[in-house]
Amino acid sequence: MVPDLSKISGLGDFEEKPEKTHAIYLKGEKAFLVVNKNTIEIRCDKELSKTLQEEYESVMESRYFGRGGIEIVLANQLSPQELEDLIRLSYNLS
Repeated sequence: MVPDLSKISGLGDFEEKPEKTHAIYLKGEKAFLVVNKNTIEIRCDKELSKTLQEEYESVMESRYFGRGGIEIVLANQLSPQELEDLIRLSYNLS
């Protein structure tokens, strides 16, 4: 389940851009989160991406951000707190 963004501390202003099959969350002109039906995609650095992909089966390279992000299957491998931390990091990288 995707965390409620309004309850994540450290996020400033953002805009939700609903699409037909997903929603894109923008900080200014830059996307920091893509929410699909069963996955979320976030920005992160390449080292963190590699580490998370090695540690969790549900983490893969992002289709939206490419090597600059990860896609996470929402299979409860990552805790809600870990997801919030990753979303906050992505917001700050945008």
